[in-house]
Amino acid sequence: MRWQKLGSKKIRIGIGLLSLVTFLLAGLLIYNHALAQDPVLYWGSRGTQVSQVQQRLKDWGYFQGPVTGNYGAQTAEAVKSFQRRNGLPVDGVVGTATRQAMGLATAAPAAQKREDNYATASRGFVSNRDSINLLARVIMGEAADEPYSGKVAVGAVMLNRVRSDQFPNTLSGVVYQPLAFESVSNGQYNRNLDQEALRAAQDAISGYDPTGGALFFWNPSKPVNRWIWSRKIVNQIGRHVFAY
Repeated sequence: MRWQKLGSKKIRIGIGLLSLVTFLLAGLLIYNHALAQDPVLYWGSRGTQVSQVQQRLKDWGYFQGPVTGNYGAQTAEAVKSFQRRNGLPVDGVVGTATRQAMGLATAAPAAQKREDNYATASRGFVSNRDSINLLARVIMGEAADEPYSGKVAVGAVMLNRVRSDQFPNTLSGVVYQPLAFESVSNGQYNRNLDQEALRAAQDAISGYDPTGGALFFWNPSKPVNRWIWSRKIVNQIGRHVFAY
């Protein structure tokens, strides 16, 4: 009888300890998750993450001031310009969507990363509808009169840039990088989409790359920056040459 009582007491103590450990582990996971979340940055924010935003915007030509780590009026205006060019809500606040477009998000859940397609651990994967439309719009602007393979090639160059450390690691970042694409600068990429451009964008996203990994393209018959001729030309499709 005494043994049964002691045994029951030990079981109750064991269950209590197990519940306590489970509670502590759950609390630790919640605490770590909270720490992992990227903070929202806005006018008045300070610190290294503000410096990262300023430096990224400075690299892309949106921010002209010094990188101070202080989020003030100039930083807010630069963020608004970036948001406006990337189809984001223009509020001057760096939240999750803006971080992802800048390639600075670190704590979004894996499922959300896959859905948003803004290259994180697997840099360069793009497949959602908005991204296909954006890619197709630039294809229309840059290669509307090119053969189909030339359209796919232009899309492939943009995706190759997303995968390259030399360029922004989001599709929107690549597209809206200042002076990167003439059709974006002059608004030609806003012309109405056709089915061939959409199909070319989808084929490029699916992995079809007629360029063999090129990062640049241009029309040799048009005036271009002399620097571009320093790149190694690897292919010509239609009127465009493609280079590394």
